[in-house]
Amino acid sequence: MRGQQPPGGVRRSRLRAGAAAFTSLAALAATGLVAGPAVAAPSAGPCALPRTDAHHSLGLDSWNRAYPQPTRTLDAVMIFLSFPDSEPLTTPAELAADHFPGTSAFFERASYGRFSLRPHPQAAWTRMPRDSSSYAIRRDWSAEHRAAYLRDAIRAADGSVDFSRYDIVYLVADPDAPGVDSDATKVVNLEHPLEADGTEIKRVVTVFERHPPDRNVLAHETGHVFDLPDLYHRPTDGKGDWDTHVGDWDVMGSQFGLAPEPFAWHKWKLGWLDRDQVACVRGPGTHVIGLEPVAAAPVAGGTLGTRLAVVRTGEGSVLAVEARSATGNDADTCTEGVLVYRVRNQAASGDGPVEVVDTHPRTEACWERSVYPPLADAPLREGESFTVPDTGVRVEVAERTGAGVWTVRISGPQPVR
Repeated sequence: MRGQQPPGGVRRSRLRAGAAAFTSLAALAATGLVAGPAVAAPSAGPCALPRTDAHHSLGLDSWNRAYPQPTRTLDAVMIFLSFPDSEPLTTPAELAADHFPGTSAFFERASYGRFSLRPHPQAAWTRMPRDSSSYAIRRDWSAEHRAAYLRDAIRAADGSVDFSRYDIVYLVADPDAPGVDSDATKVVNLEHPLEADGTEIKRVVTVFERHPPDRNVLAHETGHVFDLPDLYHRPTDGKGDWDTHVGDWDVMGSQFGLAPEPFAWHKWKLGWLDRDQVACVRGPGTHVIGLEPVAAAPVAGGTLGTRLAVVRTGEGSVLAVEARSATGNDADTCTEGVLVYRVRNQAASGDGPVEVVDTHPRTEACWERSVYPPLADAPLREGESFTVPDTGVRVEVAERTGAGVWTVRISGPQPVR
């Protein structure tokens, strides 16, 4: 528990700001798997930014096949690792229940049923050959120690796990082992894949979470497996706030966020939204658009309506506009309204590829719960309007209908293709 929060901020004794940044592992592991072959996206159009070489680029005119696309059922194995220097105080079943079915339900809702994450937790502990302290596990892990940990884990599990059956590998360490540090939870991309059972293991999710774990942490890490970037800001001097870019909005910003539903732009990239659900704002005049809340489930037997409006602001940038309401994964949000944010395809993971526009820059909200109160009230409410600085684009919320659709008017200078 985080305890009582100070006005205007959040105590961060447990806060890891969404997830740890990736760490290069020299010849074994690297985070730059961005140059994989591309698959043309059927949703590409004039408002779809092109994918770049930036790590986890938010360009979506093509899909990077170095990553599995979550538009079908994917199978994930959970391997539970124990160590000679510690007798586990929990069971694999208890640790599996920390993450599932919750993580699967999160993605089922976020994808509107287009993606299913099917977990396969192992029933028994896999014993590592060395003590937990020998791997020097920590947030910014040395290449040598992490390489040893990954090799030992895959070798130890290979006798009981057929890796060729799985799309995703979760390595879950005994949380009570003395050498385990929860800050080391992250995804590792392998520049030189490990091989087991005739298959290449290109990335693994290393889980070192406490029991019970941080909220939505596995959903955040699994998002990286699907080529989504970190949206938080990591202070270079170790001081300052991690959540200045997006605050509570989107699980890739913070696993503690009150509104963890992925941005509609992320959904478009992942294939959960089609071009038909995206309004590309082009040409002069005022454009009137009805936006369904991003986290709302589709009506039974119906189809999705418009979930995203996009204004191109440059060769590598857009303004995205979407509605956020207290439903689905956003049920705990403290504010509702129309959210505006900037997207840049050249910005790498952790470098601000998404920045929420604060349409109420002199106020804040929910300081007792929000990870970043200045952005908690970022959405526009009914009857409000805002002109986004440096763009001349004006967004006005006309009304919210009885069916929950937000009527938005967008006007102003149009970008050049």
